[in-house]
Amino acid sequence: MLSIQSTEQLTGARISGDFWDLDELINAIYAITGDENKYYDYQGARNRILGVCYNLRHATQGDYHIEFVGNGLNKSILTQHQMVVPEKNVYFSTEIFWPELIFTAIALNDFIRLHQERIDASDWNIHIATIRKFQATVAESLEQELDEEEYLLFLKMLHTKTPLTFRYATQYVDVLNIEYIHLSTEERKAHLAAFALRLMLEDEEYIALKEQLIEAAKTTKNALHELQININYPDEIIW
Repeated sequence: MLSIQSTEQLTGARISGDFWDLDELINAIYAITGDENKYYDYQGARNRILGVCYNLRHATQGDYHIEFVGNGLNKSILTQHQMVVPEKNVYFSTEIFWPELIFTAIALNDFIRLHQERIDASDWNIHIATIRKFQATVAESLEQELDEEEYLLFLKMLHTKTPLTFRYATQYVDVLNIEYIHLSTEERKAHLAAFALRLMLEDEEYIALKEQLIEAAKTTKNALHELQININYPDEIIW
């Protein structure tokens, strides 16, 4: 079963599951986000989502963390069926910064809507069901870190703003990631709700950054989502 829990220092959340849990989510994301440039005005958001997907894929290859989780078997069942099998399953996990994870969950709403409008509007779509479960698990983990009022405000904004990531300057997610990393654990706890809301508010800082990127895009002839900003992540992350 897919699990998402805040890390010890609240730097991000740890996504964990067995190979098939993560593989199912990865395949669902690829199916819903479509081929490259399919939804061009959402390409920046698609790239960020696939960045998380990249981490999940490497997790399934054992590149990050491996743990053993009870699978429900016990000695009584094993004796009854005369079986000799492991009583624990292998789970893989990876950490994602909280602003990055929240943005991913938000942006997936746009791709679900696009997929339903242009590809498959069926309520029985297995890929959409998988992503909705992932989003719900993110929301459940986020709810545990926020006050009830903060969480309800976040949900209200999420449900009233559509589309969420149309031509979004996703470099702003890097800005928020770095700003969040440099807070103390107590400050992260106090301000996590504000970071979640800033991903949707398009405040003055976001607008200023996007205007700078638009001017740079005119000069370089690159697409907005292709531009890099001068920002460096720490070499070592204390999760």
